Amino acid sequence: MKGIDRMKITITGQSGFVGTNLKNYLNSYKVEPLSIRYIPNQKIEINTEIVIHLAGKAHDLKKVSQPKDYYEANYELTQQLFDSFLNSEASVFIFISTVKAVADEVEGIVTEEMRPDPKTHYGISKLQAEEYILRKELPEGKRVYILRPCMIHGPGNKGNLNLLYQLVAKGFPWPLGAFENQRSFLSIENLCFVIKELLEQPNIPSGIYNVADDGYLSTNELISILGESLGKKVSILKIPIKIIETIALFGDSLKLPLNKDKLQKLTESYMVSNKKIKKAIEKPLPVSSREGLKNTFDFFRHNRQIN
Repeated sequence: MKGIDRMKITITGQSGFVGTNLKNYLNSYKVEPLSIRYIPNQKIEINTEIVIHLAGKAHDLKKVSQPKDYYEANYELTQQLFDSFLNSEASVFIFISTVKAVADEVEGIVTEEMRPDPKTHYGISKLQAEEYILRKELPEGKRVYILRPCMIHGPGNKGNLNLLYQLVAKGFPWPLGAFENQRSFLSIENLCFVIKELLEQPNIPSGIYNVADDGYLSTNELISILGESLGKKVSILKIPIKIIETIALFGDSLKLPLNKDKLQKLTESYMVSNKKIKKAIEKPLPVSSREGLKNTFDFFRHNRQIN
């Protein structure tokens, strides 16, 4: 490989949340964005040493996407890009998959050894892409990493954490305090750190790696961290679980802000092990889970003040 300061990287999906942060993090490399979408029988030209594949279709919480949209964007496109990588001079391929390729709901802790059993088109399409990559014989001198991140957050993120922030910032009490859960989160800084280590440590074996912050946090702890960022005391209500579940049951038909799907997302446990990737890179992650979330909430607060 060439010296790091001259190394070229192709990043697909670079204009998105992860891509934007990753480009800034990899400032010692020459990043070349590649805008691609699935077109039958297309050949993709690769002229860099490294390919980081971020592009794809994320899970559609509004449920308006067609199944084929997932398979074309997440499976077929990945297949085309990976075949192009195999036929190129590039030496490293990093595919950003998801823990949802393993399972949508889990008991215990998600590890790389678990047998995948996704139920959604999003998870299934990502798993199909993983399986295609793993079936291919890897030429000597090439390395391939499949990363399965959990919920990614950080500056510029506009997902569910932003919605929680807005709720607490407006002074609403948190009504789901009676639910006890444990979740994994992933700071964008930790994800970028892991990717950079994979690029710079050629002895790390190819394979599948979960990516998550150290430790787990409950949603109640998350709300408390949010309150600390806002500098205000947050009221956490412990309304009986049966009452909340009954309200959520009628959420769709009555067009309430809480329904069964949202309740599950907010209160389920989803713990992800990061032991394999930490053992591989032999370095601690730079940001703790609490610190990373605080950074995200601080960004929300600052961005809200200047808008």
